Amino acid sequence: MRVHRLWVIVIFLTELLLCFRPSESQTPLTCHPRDLNALGDFITNLEPKPEDWLANDNCCSWTGITCNSSFTGRVTKLELGNKKLSGTLSESLGNLDQIKVLNLSRNFIKNSIPLSILTSPTLQTLDLSFNDLSGEIPQALNLPSLQSLDLSTNNFNGSLTRSIGNLSSLVRLDVSWNSFSGEIPDVFRELTRLKYLSAQTNRLSGGIPRSLASSRTLNLLNLRNNSLTGPLLLNCTAMVELNSLDLGTNRFNGRLPENLSVCKRLKNVNLARNGFRGEVPESFKDFQSLSYFSLSNSSLVNITSALRILQNCKNLTALVLTLNFNGEALPPDDASIVGFEKLKVLVVANCRLTGSVPRWLSSSRDLQLLDLSWNRLTGAIPSWIGDFNYLFYLDLSNNSFTGEIPKSLTQLQSLTSGSISLDEPSPDFPFFMKRNESARGLQYNQIVGFPPTIELGNNNLSGPIWEEFGDLKKLHVFDLKWNELSGSIPSSLSGMTSLELLDLSNNRLSGSIPGSLQNLTFLSKFSVAGNNLSGRIPSGGQFQTFPNSSFEFNNLCGERRFPCSGEASSAGTTYIKHSRRRSRGGEIGMAVGIAFGSVFLLTLLALIVLRARRRSGEVDPEIEEESMNRKEIEETGSKIVVLFQNNNDNALSYDDLLDSTDSFDQSNIIGCGGFGMVYKAVLPDGRKVAIKRLSGDCGQIEREFKAEVETLSRAQHPNLVLLQGFCFYNTDRLLIYSYMENGSLDYWLHERNDGPALLDWRTRVRIAQGAAKGLYYLHQACEPHILHRDIKSSNILLDENFDSHLADFGLARLMNPYETHVSTDLVGTLGYIPPEYGQASVATYKGDVYSFGVVLLELLTDRRPVDMCKPKGGRDLISWVVRMKSEGRASEVFDPFIHGKENEKEMVRVLEIACLCLSGNPKQRPTTEQLVSWLDHV
Repeated sequence: MRVHRLWVIVIFLTELLLCFRPSESQTPLTCHPRDLNALGDFITNLEPKPEDWLANDNCCSWTGITCNSSFTGRVTKLELGNKKLSGTLSESLGNLDQIKVLNLSRNFIKNSIPLSILTSPTLQTLDLSFNDLSGEIPQALNLPSLQSLDLSTNNFNGSLTRSIGNLSSLVRLDVSWNSFSGEIPDVFRELTRLKYLSAQTNRLSGGIPRSLASSRTLNLLNLRNNSLTGPLLLNCTAMVELNSLDLGTNRFNGRLPENLSVCKRLKNVNLARNGFRGEVPESFKDFQSLSYFSLSNSSLVNITSALRILQNCKNLTALVLTLNFNGEALPPDDASIVGFEKLKVLVVANCRLTGSVPRWLSSSRDLQLLDLSWNRLTGAIPSWIGDFNYLFYLDLSNNSFTGEIPKSLTQLQSLTSGSISLDEPSPDFPFFMKRNESARGLQYNQIVGFPPTIELGNNNLSGPIWEEFGDLKKLHVFDLKWNELSGSIPSSLSGMTSLELLDLSNNRLSGSIPGSLQNLTFLSKFSVAGNNLSGRIPSGGQFQTFPNSSFEFNNLCGERRFPCSGEASSAGTTYIKHSRRRSRGGEIGMAVGIAFGSVFLLTLLALIVLRARRRSGEVDPEIEEESMNRKEIEETGSKIVVLFQNNNDNALSYDDLLDSTDSFDQSNIIGCGGFGMVYKAVLPDGRKVAIKRLSGDCGQIEREFKAEVETLSRAQHPNLVLLQGFCFYNTDRLLIYSYMENGSLDYWLHERNDGPALLDWRTRVRIAQGAAKGLYYLHQACEPHILHRDIKSSNILLDENFDSHLADFGLARLMNPYETHVSTDLVGTLGYIPPEYGQASVATYKGDVYSFGVVLLELLTDRRPVDMCKPKGGRDLISWVVRMKSEGRASEVFDPFIHGKENEKEMVRVLEIACLCLSGNPKQRPTTEQLVSWLDHV
């Protein structure tokens, strides 16, 4: 017993002594002098310096530094990504001879990469992506331990060095979005661990080298948007791990490789926009792994054989065959085609196909997107299309369909009450939409980007517009133009509460425009032109924003436009009425009448010819615009682009802008706003810019346009999107802006699935602070002061560091040059427009503050200003927040991704600021100067 007690005492004392023994974790690591000196030299060339660097001699405690745990204090990781660093890299980084991870991505570092970094024996991860680095990759590249190399989105040029073959441990290589040229070196036989290779959007030429085309380890190969040529030669027997192959937008030719189906794990294949010809190989019937397949914009033939073969691909979910099989017949039901059981996306547009919609298509019960537009299909639209439970995008426009619109389309489940949350057939590959008159050059990188749509325009459809269409509450685009539809416009269409576009023009509709359509609060485009409508044009809701052309060639009238009988006219124009009162001067009236009648007849004749051409399929929007772009390039020649603060000796021309955007090709579109399309461009010197191509008539001659743009260019602030230059040439008015790498705040909050989770609270506060400073500058510091008039989350752009920049300021004035900056021409977006704008048509600085308050609520709640998908009581963001506050439930409005005890006090403060901005009395709203001060103290 005493022995037992003795052992207990011994064990207790031993454990007590161990508790007082210093552990490794309690002993602060001391930085090695060699590494300290190297880091000191490195940071000397960069600004701003991290606050805790050089504050003491122990670099192991500095931000972004990780040291090993063996008491030697050697630096193993240097991670300063997204720190706004500008400057150059020092050769001293090579003295960090124990470093394993070097991450300096998403900064502003320029010039070349020091050779010492590229010969480190220990480096495993090197990420220098999203910087301004330039020059060629040295031939002396030698990193035997490197597993991941990311040099994407820089300005590197020259050829890809053969010394890539020295990277024997490499698993991931990304050199996308640079200016590399020449052939891909044939050195991949040595890279026995390589799984991921992306070199998209460069200037690479030649073919795919044999060693790369035989890689046994490669999982993803992305060489999209280069100038690769020749036949496509892949050793699919060897490529046993290949899962994703993207060779779109190159210059490959010849026939499709017959052995592609031998790649047993290959799921996603994009071969669009090449020069392939001939038929789909018979061997593709064994392509059982294939899920996404795009062959658009090629010269393929025999659609019957292609569909007969591809139906055997039992896992095929997306098939895009646009611009192929020119003038062939869509295979009928007796063509040995059973159907595509798992297909979710089918696009066979712009092929000038004849025939009718075949019954075998009805077997694709999971179809979500069907596009057969711009063909020559005839017959009735099948009623069984309404049985597709998941269909949310239907485009049968620009064909020759006849008969009534199937009533079953009013029951499409995904457009009534179903969910449009989709499984992506291939989130990595872009879907290119055709050009047409309603949506030019749209590109959607994901299926969920497509707006819920029914497009049946430019056919020969007759009969009524069914009242039941009002049940499609999820529909965004409803286009029935250029048909023979008759009867009245159903008032029930007001039930389509998500509708953004409603085009009923050029039909045989009669009656009046239902006043209930004023309740369509999202409606941004509306037209009933060219019908037999009469009565008063509604004046509420969005109707006051629609142009006169939306109502012309009817017997319509309404205030502020075409006054009804007995009302005073300010415009003195009644051209949308079929009957016109004669002027007192009979001869003058007759002369004017003859002249107008001649113009009217010529216009009518032109419309008839255009419609006939559309009926016959002679107008192909993609080919038509491409030929127009070629013609513009041939005829315009060179025109100097004005660049503000241009320090370069080389002048920039209009042709350079055409080259940098591939003649404003749809693949370069990065945005579409109320003033025109926005294109990404890489200028000849390698700089990335955004080019806004203004739509519509600016109403100015070049001198006036130049003067106004130069005024806007003087608005320079770190939180504004910088206007770098402009070009006024022929009918083109182009504005050149700084490129914002991370797109809009709206995208991160409302479109990208993981966006809200990636925007932490401090990032959101910084975004709000920056936007407030930009708005303060416009309102009070800029000369002349500028009223924005369209503050919203999609006009707050984010750079590579997620710093915010206001966009589109001053464009309302540029497009309406004869108005003052404090204008009566209201511009705004639903959900952001202050209540007083509906009472007095005068835009004000306090109106901008109101809109900014809505943006603050979006940052706090991750909700849109108006969301018809929410239950009643929660659709209007402002009303919902006010109600929740009044019920003492304010904490429940915060986005769960950012709501935590450590943030709640600050979030409540920002909520109070937002509510002050949203005061119903404009005088009680804060100034932008107050906003900046309040937000800076959050």
